[in-house]
Amino acid sequence: MTAGATTGDADATESGTLTLAGIPIGHSGDAQPRLLEALRDADIIAAEDTRRLRQFAARLGIRLGGETGARIVSYYDANETRRAAELLDDLRAGRDVLVVTDAGMPGVSDPGYRLVTACVEAGVRVTAIPGPSAVTTALVLSGLPTDRFCFEGFPPRKGLAGRLADLATERRTMVFFESPHRLAATLRAMAEAFGPDRPAAVCRELTKTYEEVRRGPLAELAEWASGTVRGEITLVVGGAVPQAVPREPEDLAAAVAERETEGVPRKRAIQEVAKELGLPKREVYDAVHR
Repeated sequence: MTAGATTGDADATESGTLTLAGIPIGHSGDAQPRLLEALRDADIIAAEDTRRLRQFAARLGIRLGGETGARIVSYYDANETRRAAELLDDLRAGRDVLVVTDAGMPGVSDPGYRLVTACVEAGVRVTAIPGPSAVTTALVLSGLPTDRFCFEGFPPRKGLAGRLADLATERRTMVFFESPHRLAATLRAMAEAFGPDRPAAVCRELTKTYEEVRRGPLAELAEWASGTVRGEITLVVGGAVPQAVPREPEDLAAAVAERETEGVPRKRAIQEVAKELGLPKREVYDAVHR
């Protein structure tokens, strides 16, 4: 049975193959031979930006749509739902579809997830051509721990403080994408939520001519970013250092009382202390009422 096909799918072997291809994040010389072959052989290429795709292919010596005969279609956030349905129809008809983004892997902070889900449900074969990743490239250049990390994508435009508060006790190294014009504000919010001395690295224009990695505490980076910062940004932030957790009832009661003096209702204060210390809420409740 073909990899990715579902048992009992009568037409799975007749359908085309969906291929998600990783595009170099900056240097076109990072393109691997399998990517070049896929660009030449695909029946349909779904691209985040068709103009940028043609420019990239031209640098590799490939003239899309002419010598290849591939049909080029746009596939970006605004048309992802509609286009995914159309591409699934093409795949069911036996056509091979290649999905690419401007840089990086489709489906990671870029369109691709909905189409993959639809193909899995329909029993259509899905495969991938790995490529350079801004996430892991920034991680290894940051100088921060790499043994455990999490990818948080783009910080939300609304509710940023709440999202960062949820991540304040995250012990793994965290990787974010961010736009240049929002970088300073995000770094300031992180310094407030994680502490001004939390170590971080701003990785800019990775693998490109003006690649830059700026390392330092969040407060220092926020001050630096208040100037003009350009280019593609990947932000790496160190995880929280575990603190000794107070378990004595008087310490827990004092932590709740401190929040109450700040105007936090007792029930909510108990919840916050329990969450912050990683303790059962009942244990904190009992300490307060003992």
